[in-house]
Amino acid sequence: MAAATTAPTPPGSLKRIVAASLIGTTIEWYDFFLYGSAAALVFNKLFFPESDPLVGTLLSFLTYAVGFAARPLGALVFGHYGDRLGRKKLLVLSLLLMGGATFAIGLLPTHATVGSAAPVLLTVLRLVQGFALGGEWGGAVLLVSEHGDAKRRGFWASWPQTGAPAGQLLATGVLSALTALLSDAAFASWGWRVPFLLSGVLVVVGLWIRLSVDESPVFKAALAAAEQRKAAAGQVEKMPLVAVLKHHWRDVLIAMGARMAENISYYVITAFILVYATTQVGLTKQTALNAVLIASAVHFAVIPAWGALSDRIGRRPVYLIGAVGVGAWMFPFFRLIDQGSFGSLLLAVTVGLVLHGAMYAPQAAFFSEMFATRMRYSGASIGAQFSSVAAGAPAPLIATALLADHGSSTPIALYVIAAALLTVIALACARETRDRDLAEIAEDAPANSRVGADA
Repeated sequence: MAAATTAPTPPGSLKRIVAASLIGTTIEWYDFFLYGSAAALVFNKLFFPESDPLVGTLLSFLTYAVGFAARPLGALVFGHYGDRLGRKKLLVLSLLLMGGATFAIGLLPTHATVGSAAPVLLTVLRLVQGFALGGEWGGAVLLVSEHGDAKRRGFWASWPQTGAPAGQLLATGVLSALTALLSDAAFASWGWRVPFLLSGVLVVVGLWIRLSVDESPVFKAALAAAEQRKAAAGQVEKMPLVAVLKHHWRDVLIAMGARMAENISYYVITAFILVYATTQVGLTKQTALNAVLIASAVHFAVIPAWGALSDRIGRRPVYLIGAVGVGAWMFPFFRLIDQGSFGSLLLAVTVGLVLHGAMYAPQAAFFSEMFATRMRYSGASIGAQFSSVAAGAPAPLIATALLADHGSSTPIALYVIAAALLTVIALACARETRDRDLAEIAEDAPANSRVGADA
């Protein structure tokens, strides 16, 4: 295994970079998850009122899935320019796009005002959200991974990952407060717009922090080396996408497989559960939102702990704990929710998210360590976001359709278990990447085919 030779960033600077990535990803995920919660709770009535309630929910989740369809395009575009121009510039752009689209959703007219144009406009803005998020994740985790040292990379890189539960916490908390304070009629009339408009304020704060950090030193060194090669020998670099598909296609496939259980389980546990708990079990919206709210706080707390553990025992063992655990938890998960109490619902969601965290925490470092610097943004983003089209995008839609067809949670549990098996297979094909020096990964040596890559 390569020795860790990259000079670590001073602790004070590293913490500032971690904070910038965390706040930025929190805002991005707040915007993205806010849509998912609103899709489950009110969008079916506001934008698809002529449909049967469950069909309206399906159509609402379909627009939710459209956002995932745009994420691969965002991964390609942001990955290409992020590998050419740097991580920081593209992260600023992704934040502006996401925040602008979310703010605009808060201003949208509903079906009652403009008819069929309303869901069309909603879908367009959802596409912009997905495009922005497709470029956000790779840049945020790379900025931290490339600043930190190998010994604690799993811990530090897991902090941008906490932006997902933090965003979920913020989005669910705002919605929960509004549903508690407002009547159903007031919330449906104007209350649902408030959290979307709030995004404008959050974006200003996020931009101020994100503009204050420096570019990755690993990237700057790789860019300088590429310029020297070009000046000395006229050697022109391949496009990042071409280089990734030529030298790292195995790593891309492994990353996609690793994402299946992580992505599917998360959206079943946090988005679909709002539908299942309210329509199948008969719990109130407030009860379901409160359970997700508390569980998301626990999720936020455990992710850095799982990341630190991956620094001690490796990325793959921790990831396997999560994949196997989520698969094993699915039947108890639904049995607990079917009991119809807040306590059982909270236990089900909390344990599910803790196990999910074991996959999500080491993912940032694991994927970063697979790819060479000048194709790392593209490789990590493509591996993560292309899988989301088959995983997270249809997950609430498939789960809702299975519930509508069978009236039972059993096929939904089997669906998540199948995803967990795919992830276990992908991890079995991977090699350990812990302690790898990001500056020394050769562009023509895929991480999962190098001799001595095992820890």
